[in-house]
Amino acid sequence: MNAFDSFASARPRTSAPSWPNRLPLPLRADAAGSTWEQFTAIYAPQNGPVRLGGWRATALGAGRNSYEATLAVNASIHTASAVANGPVAGMTALLHDLGIHLEILSFDQRELGGSYATFLLCRQDEQQMWAMGTGEAAAESTLRAMIAGANRLSVGR
Repeated sequence: MNAFDSFASARPRTSAPSWPNRLPLPLRADAAGSTWEQFTAIYAPQNGPVRLGGWRATALGAGRNSYEATLAVNASIHTASAVANGPVAGMTALLHDLGIHLEILSFDQRELGGSYATFLLCRQDEQQMWAMGTGEAAAESTLRAMIAGANRLSVGR
């Protein structure tokens, strides 16, 4: 059981016709006519080549934290750590150390009926795609969105 199993069921608790209107404007056309499940299958892949198995943050003081994660990349499992000012910077450093150079071009986070959804426009090399992550807490939704971005961008590699 990993640290994010409790967030697996996080999803907007809005009525079916209105959820696309709560998305960032650039994603609304892509969501038209889709169910929430269809949309998340495309934009929020968590079972791709990059998977987060565990995450721990320890405050160091002066705004800095130590982050430790267990990440699977394809069939290899890695335990990594980084010191950073926040979870986005920490995850970015951890992914970079594994050769995944994820750049966040746009960040949009929304509260959706008791859970959070984070939408990221991510770039790796010359390719860019939107990704989404959900969770009961803002940080978890952001980390899931980063993993989804890494998975979406690694699909043709």
